Amino acid sequence: MKKYVCDVCGYIYDEEAGDPENGIAPGTKWEDVPDDFVCPLCGVGKDEFSEEA
Repeated sequence: MKKYVCDVCGYIYDEEAGDPENGIAPGTKWEDVPDDFVCPLCGVGKDEFSEEA
C-alpha cells in the first residue's frame, strides 16, 4: 500500500490506515478516496497531495 503526503502541511494519508475519523476505511486506495476529500489538517484538496517516495 502507498502513502500520499499533503504538499502544503505534510499530513500523510496512508492507504493501509485510511482516515476513519473522516469516514475513510482502512485499506482504501488513494484513487478510491472521494474527489471531495480535503486534508484534515489544512483543508486543501486531493490535487495538493503527492505520492510519497
